[in-house]
Amino acid sequence: MVQASVTIDAQDLTTLDLDPSTLAVDDAVADLLFRSARTVNTFTDEPVADEQIHAAYDLLRWGPTAMNTSPLRLLLVRSPDARERLAAHMSEGNRDRVLAAPLTIVAAADTDFHEHLDTLVPHLPAARERFAGDPQARAGMARTSALIQVGYLIVALRAAGLHVGPMGGMDAAGIDTEFFAENRWTALLVLNVGQPSGPDAARPRAPRLEFGQAATAV
Repeated sequence: MVQASVTIDAQDLTTLDLDPSTLAVDDAVADLLFRSARTVNTFTDEPVADEQIHAAYDLLRWGPTAMNTSPLRLLLVRSPDARERLAAHMSEGNRDRVLAAPLTIVAAADTDFHEHLDTLVPHLPAARERFAGDPQARAGMARTSALIQVGYLIVALRAAGLHVGPMGGMDAAGIDTEFFAENRWTALLVLNVGQPSGPDAARPRAPRLEFGQAATAV
């Protein structure tokens, strides 16, 4: 399907009506990934298979990052011991959610992403050495691109038939010390993953801004 191209003036942004045929995917896909998908707070005990996480990663890894650095790293928290250790660093409102979810993922940024640049950017043979001596640049680039990849991750998990509850209420430094002392990863977000426990697993849909409220044209 060829995606339609629409040219509009700035004053038209607040009144633009979207023709569904403008999308290059059908409504069922758009609903699954965006319109019907919700942030889930409580999950069933149904396990999350490794194959589902692998399938989601195989989608998200193709999303663009700065220089193809691909700094997102995932810690899959499954064991009761690891879950207790993680929950100790979550805000009070998120601790029980971590303890109850069938799978929790700590999404982190790898500030040593440059170690993989010989593989990721073979067309720039000096890239690894360039970043090796600039930890400040690595930290900034890793955080920005990894956060972008977290967005891909959420959509990819939905594409794998899973539901997600992202959480930012945590002691990130504490998580880094607890889990990442040896590999220099830095925690960004914590995501509970699984199947919703029922109709009350998510809050009622909150409003969203219209296009004209969030965009302008120059």
